[in-house]
Amino acid sequence: MKFNDKETKKTAVVNEATRQIKQLQAGYNPATGVFNDSLRGNYLWTNSNLGEAFPDVMTPLTWSLIQIYGEEVNPLTLPGNHPMFGNIGGRLYMNMSLFNSMVRTLGFSQARVNKESEEFFGHLPHDVDIPIVPFSRWQLIRTVVPSLPNIMRQRRKTLAKLPTFTAQSPVKLDQFKQQISATTSSLELASLWRETLEPYFREACRMLKDGTTRYENAYRPLRRKLQEQIGEADSITLLSGVSNDNQQLSSLQPVVGLWKVANGKLSREEYIRQFGHRGPHEMELLIPRPAEDPTWLDEQLANLENTDVPALLAAQETKKDITFNDYTQRFPKDAAKLQEKLTETAVYARGRESIRSEFTRIMYLMRQFALRAGKLSGLDNDVFFLSIEELTNLLVEKTIPTISEIPARREAYETLSGLPPYPAIINGRFDPIAWAEDPNHRSDIFEAHPKPASQPITDKNVSGFPGSSGVVEGVVRVLHSLEESAQLQPGEILVTVTTNIGWTPVFPRVSAVVTDVGAPLSHAAIVARELGIPAVVGCGDATMRLKTGTRVRVDGGQGIITLL
Repeated sequence: MKFNDKETKKTAVVNEATRQIKQLQAGYNPATGVFNDSLRGNYLWTNSNLGEAFPDVMTPLTWSLIQIYGEEVNPLTLPGNHPMFGNIGGRLYMNMSLFNSMVRTLGFSQARVNKESEEFFGHLPHDVDIPIVPFSRWQLIRTVVPSLPNIMRQRRKTLAKLPTFTAQSPVKLDQFKQQISATTSSLELASLWRETLEPYFREACRMLKDGTTRYENAYRPLRRKLQEQIGEADSITLLSGVSNDNQQLSSLQPVVGLWKVANGKLSREEYIRQFGHRGPHEMELLIPRPAEDPTWLDEQLANLENTDVPALLAAQETKKDITFNDYTQRFPKDAAKLQEKLTETAVYARGRESIRSEFTRIMYLMRQFALRAGKLSGLDNDVFFLSIEELTNLLVEKTIPTISEIPARREAYETLSGLPPYPAIINGRFDPIAWAEDPNHRSDIFEAHPKPASQPITDKNVSGFPGSSGVVEGVVRVLHSLEESAQLQPGEILVTVTTNIGWTPVFPRVSAVVTDVGAPLSHAAIVARELGIPAVVGCGDATMRLKTGTRVRVDGGQGIITLL
């Protein structure tokens, strides 16, 4: 930048210093590229609905795309500058205080607030006080109500387009991939982002949000009604089996596809084409996708050795049929209506999982865009340590001031990636490095507010959400990452922080699944239900309290793990 005189230069320096101070106050350190939104205010944060999709520390490029997602899925302008989504030391969290403040301000009872919170965010320890954002009911009504008609109108349009958008996505993304590969200049690639890729990405964000919400809004009331009529375990069974002969749940397809490859019913090349974008780190752009690893497919096939996946699915379908027949005998007047609701919910479930799969395919395309940008700019993998705005500016201007910050950003990313996964619940201001250095840190919750010393846990049971019904006894295997899955022996009980689509191939090997993070609609619960494997999810502290080799009983229908 050129300055005409000393006064102009002085003003620019002051403005830059002011900008950096504001960034630090807002939870962002421009020198290292590290965000910490827990410093922005007194909030309670959770990653219970996000941790399985985003198990990794995010690079600046990934986070900048997630910020675009936040813009598209959160059209409400709430009083004050309170973040709905937050980046805490590179990990994605949701502001639970904001949700609770809204529903309490609108007059819902505390019991209703607690119930809704658990549905969305998982269980909270009984002694945790949720910080409340102080805005009035009138402020909320004045800012939210005028937006609702437009939000509902947009939602109807999105859902009407969802099936076509999802079906066309693979072909469309292949075309985009070819366009990216064909670019010969930085300016051409920047233009492709701004004119084609960004609008498509924003539309995909809306599709993902509304497709997910539609299923969840259908599932929750149906599950509650069935719980009241027939209990937790049988309600879970009736809500399983959402695949049919023509369409399978997208989160189940990778493991069914592996069985087909192993039995000569699907080629290796076709499997990679269909599922090579899915993996344990599918949302982080820096990390290569399974399709880029020539050894990946053989490793997955090894997980299914001597496993009959169709037999597991058939057994669960039989169990569901028996449960539905019992329901028909007990509630003959309700059976036809229930079947209609189950069919509708299954359609929504398949729609939700399909758009989730296509969104991860789009994230793979964003990685391919970044790799091309790295080649054309000469920065190679350093482009992942720029935001999408910085990257496109670099493509246009050839150089940008923040290039000098890349080494510090990379170092900060590597430091944070070396820490254990942060607690699923963070209450107040949180320093990830100080937390990790504390030998007594908890992995389930961080509480910044002074409290009396808590009583030691005396209950031998570990509890969470009922994820998939069934009772088994077996030996625990605690795994901290999918890379440790070779240790897992057939029939053991998998205990881990969270699972995602990358874990699906190991599910047929286990007798039960237990996770720290998750809710009834998490990956572990959905896939375990389809395969008929008992599961308890969202326990919070299972990996702390259960040890490899311990013998336990898992009751997936009640959400309880008992030490034997």
